[in-house]
Amino acid sequence: MTAQFPFDGHDIFALAEKLFPIHRSITGHGVRQTHDVLRDVIPELESKEIPSGSQCFDWTIPDEWNVEEAYIADMTGRRVIDFADNNLHLMSYSVPVDATLDREELMAHLYSLPDLPDAIPFITSYFNRRWAFCVTERQKQGLTDTRYRVVVRSSIEPGGMTYGEILVPGRSTQEILIHTYTCHPQMANNETSGMAVTAYLARAILDMPERRYSYRIVYVPETIGAVAYISRNLDSLRKSVIAGFVMTCVGDDRGWSFLPARQGNTLPERAARHVLDRILRVPYASFSYLDRGSDERQYCAPGINLPVVSIMRSKYGTYPEYHTSLDDLSVISPDGLWGGFSATFQAIQIIEKNETLAATVLCEPWLSPRGLRAPLKDGKFIDDFSEKVSHLLAYSDGTMDLLAIADLTGKPFFDLALVAETLKAQDLLKPAEPAPADGRTAPTGVPDAVGTNPRSA
Repeated sequence: MTAQFPFDGHDIFALAEKLFPIHRSITGHGVRQTHDVLRDVIPELESKEIPSGSQCFDWTIPDEWNVEEAYIADMTGRRVIDFADNNLHLMSYSVPVDATLDREELMAHLYSLPDLPDAIPFITSYFNRRWAFCVTERQKQGLTDTRYRVVVRSSIEPGGMTYGEILVPGRSTQEILIHTYTCHPQMANNETSGMAVTAYLARAILDMPERRYSYRIVYVPETIGAVAYISRNLDSLRKSVIAGFVMTCVGDDRGWSFLPARQGNTLPERAARHVLDRILRVPYASFSYLDRGSDERQYCAPGINLPVVSIMRSKYGTYPEYHTSLDDLSVISPDGLWGGFSATFQAIQIIEKNETLAATVLCEPWLSPRGLRAPLKDGKFIDDFSEKVSHLLAYSDGTMDLLAIADLTGKPFFDLALVAETLKAQDLLKPAEPAPADGRTAPTGVPDAVGTNPRSA
């Protein structure tokens, strides 16, 4: 892929820096503020609301939660724990409280991580009305006074759940879905990286000079937001989506990870694995759908059955800072974010350029007059181009797509795509008769191995 962009990993990191400190939950003003920041990069983002109490399959949209302030103070009025210092300090959806408590009473409302004494844990209670604070173990051990004042100025009342969407038309009504979530407070790789990288993916897609496929770019709260979005768009999703990517944990530079769709061997999986194996040539942790944990759970659910995968850096739940305050901006980097962007964009470009071709000449065509055959040495072509020509002509039988041939031959997809353009220009290949494509399975007729016989004159 040789695409050039007017931005780089430093721009993505700068957006992450703006998004990181915003307080977010599954509802509330912070999500709307997040959309406002995202519109600095993608003004096309449209914010929509689903009212509290709306039924979405088996779920009900909860009342909206907002926080004015929250703190624990000693009896002199000094704030020893303050939501203003880190918005992970307050358990998500904590109810209002203003009370003076004995130390032992307070301890029952505190969460900490003894094994990570400097980390604030991320705790939620979306549907069980209570309150709690999340603190480091060191902070907890430092609370030695006999009494403390606890103040949570929050509201839980009818409102709405906010989500964002961009629909980008292409030549085809078939769609590629790009999905990320907007519901976690102040965590960098787990939350902020997906939002920031998705914004620049959207920018790159919107700026493409032409698009074969249409694109559906979605920002929702995780789980309930995905459920709600699918419930509102089920028919169009089933009809149109041929591939999808959940963008999460795409910001660090410690490694790579891949999680497939439930169905297995889908178009986005084939594209993603080709990028990792053949283009980037990086080692990566290959997970199964048994290791699912983000919104692929909704898109791949029985009855929905969409081909949605995740290319990640360090997968959620596998790095030590996960779901704590230690997952801060030091965990992500411009290089890590750029890697997450580049890998996903290249997978998208593979899907854009992938096609199934058929040879137009019976038996092997005469390549020499066309300048497509290099000399042989020891029975092998002396250049890679002629080998690619030979393999493409040998396997373009109208059943195998370019991606399958690239995987079979071990050649990078984009190299074969360029050679295919040359062969189409010389009328040696043509598009195969169109077949229904839903992105869910590999093309038929894919052999297990390839042998080489380059003796084509």
